[in-house]
Amino acid sequence: MPPSDPPRHGKTGRPIDTARLDRVVSQARAASDERAAGYREQALKLYPWVCGRCARVFDRSNLRELTVHHKDMNHDRNPPDGSNWELLCLYCHDNEHQRYEEHLAARAAGPTRPAPGGGKQTTHNPFAGLGDLLKKE
Repeated sequence: MPPSDPPRHGKTGRPIDTARLDRVVSQARAASDERAAGYREQALKLYPWVCGRCARVFDRSNLRELTVHHKDMNHDRNPPDGSNWELLCLYCHDNEHQRYEEHLAARAAGPTRPAPGGGKQTTHNPFAGLGDLLKKE
């Protein structure tokens, strides 16, 4: 069986140096794990293993689903008293970051203008006939 060709870059067609790529990914993961282990372990010691939003309780079997959220979104600010952290489950943590991204997008879009016509935009009133129905009985 002939040796297989190395993978190639999708746009340039040049061979990809997979050894270098593996080294870079490995170093990035190691640095991330080292950074996360410090404040995560501290937060797990400081706070009860409960999601700060949905109050889901965690134990050792599902503790990997509990994450440390930085309240001010600054992952480099890790005070030892934990004042910038809260424990959130994966779902609440993702939701919090999505809300933050939407907030940034809204700020970047600038102030919104009122609709032309200057006022009422809705036309449907679901309770329009309620008064008549109540009077019949």
